[in-house]
Amino acid sequence: MKRSDLIALLEKNGWYLKRNGTNHDIYTDGKNMEPIPRHREVAENLAKAIIKRRGLK
Repeated sequence: MKRSDLIALLEKNGWYLKRNGTNHDIYTDGKNMEPIPRHREVAENLAKAIIKRRGLK
């Protein structure tokens, strides 16, 4: 999955960028945090796990 598509899905569900790490960007919804790797392509299994864990639609 493209990183930009995953970030767009997060932002559509109310998540926003909290801070930039060295290898990851940290997104939050105000309560939970989710690190997103800085690769152009996020591994499909990782993207599915993030989507499922955070209940994204």
